[in-house]
Amino acid sequence: MIVLGLTGSIGMGKSTVAQMFADEGIPVFDADAVVHRLQGPGGQLVAEIEAAFPDTTGDAGVNRTALGEAVFGDPAALARLEALVHPAVAAERERFLAANSDAPLVLLDIPLLFESGGWRQVDRIAVVSAPAEVQRARVLARPGMTEDRFEAIRAKQLPDAEKRARADFVIPTGGSLDATRAALREVIACLTGAPEE
Repeated sequence: MIVLGLTGSIGMGKSTVAQMFADEGIPVFDADAVVHRLQGPGGQLVAEIEAAFPDTTGDAGVNRTALGEAVFGDPAALARLEALVHPAVAAERERFLAANSDAPLVLLDIPLLFESGGWRQVDRIAVVSAPAEVQRARVLARPGMTEDRFEAIRAKQLPDAEKRARADFVIPTGGSLDATRAALREVIACLTGAPEE
């Protein structure tokens, strides 16, 4: 089994590309979705997060805005949160890999693959990338997004050029969906030896 890590900066189209991999029959582990489930109603991490960060949870699970405010700009608080979240996500990832051990290729969709050290757990890396102006337009179109917030998020992420330099594959997402799908199918064919359609 080849484990392909998928990453990309905010607004680059990573979620769309991960769905395209799933549409091609590749098992996909979505780290963000796992975090949402672990922190959602009845989630495994809700009680631990409430104990560490009082008044950040409720009936709907973790209040992401309140939790974000509790850790934003506080490296020690962020480290405490990551010490809760990262092991739980790692355990879910191991379950996913075991459940799909007979697949020739699996995809780990990990937003902060380089920043979190997740690149060490994959065999190959694919980065989604679009021109900076496309990225900016996509992100600023999101509800509640501001220029300052966008810049703060970008400041925490490895620059796109550096991600592309460290990747085994770059999947362009600035053009048509068909062009992106064609590039993705080339990656699958390269890794599995399967002929492209």
